Amino acid sequence: MDYKYTSRSEKDTLELAQNMESEKFPNMVICLEGELGSGKTVFVKGFAHALGILENVTSPTFTLIKEYPNGELPLYHMDVYRLEGTNENVGLDEYFKKGGVTIIEWSDLICDSLPEERLDIKFKVIDENTRVLVFEPHGNIYEDLCHSVL
Repeated sequence: MDYKYTSRSEKDTLELAQNMESEKFPNMVICLEGELGSGKTVFVKGFAHALGILENVTSPTFTLIKEYPNGELPLYHMDVYRLEGTNENVGLDEYFKKGGVTIIEWSDLICDSLPEERLDIKFKVIDENTRVLVFEPHGNIYEDLCHSVL
């Protein structure tokens, strides 16, 4: 079952991410898809802030993975845009079992490397401020998460 949420501002997206963080658990994997400027990094910023991460969160486009170990749980923020068209795994799957939260931007580019159980969120741009987020949970724990937050 898919779930939808309409964000009418960056503030809405930040608040949604903070609400999702309240349901966090070790080895949580959230996969974000959407065009440039659709709100993926804004979502990660909200989630990180709610985890208690004080560092400035930016997209790790050129570094692939940014680790934020100082929150309630470690946060592993990945941007796999640069992996498009390659078969490189570069050890991403190791992060899925490190006891933290992994959030992956452009996850649709590495769908064969993603864990079976995860939460996919697709960001669709409606206009300058409005986004529709479509949630697709894979596994009971992610289904429960969607029921709790949406």
